[in-house]
Amino acid sequence: MQSKILTIYLSENDTYKGKSAHQAIIEFLLENDVAGATAIKGIEGYGVHSIIHKTSILRLGMDLPIIVQAVDEEEKLRNTLPELKKMIPDELIVMQDVEILAGEKRS
Repeated sequence: MQSKILTIYLSENDTYKGKSAHQAIIEFLLENDVAGATAIKGIEGYGVHSIIHKTSILRLGMDLPIIVQAVDEEEKLRNTLPELKKMIPDELIVMQDVEILAGEKRS
């Protein structure tokens, strides 16, 4: 089955309405019946501001990269984009083709 994967690049310190942005996004996607979503913590990365985020013993706080990926039909994912852009207006969001080979959501 041909579907899409929506990938959102965040950092640990991103928030939305008092909670972590990745948690808010996962909850939003579930509420909108998106087939599946996962938040993944990275060990190092940088984004639009060209600041490297990584683990370090010398740093008091962490601001590691977080990637949220959601998989579903293109129309359903595109319908979530207006609200996602309000939640995280400055973050990178990309969409790619994906072929689901197993594990399709059951009704």
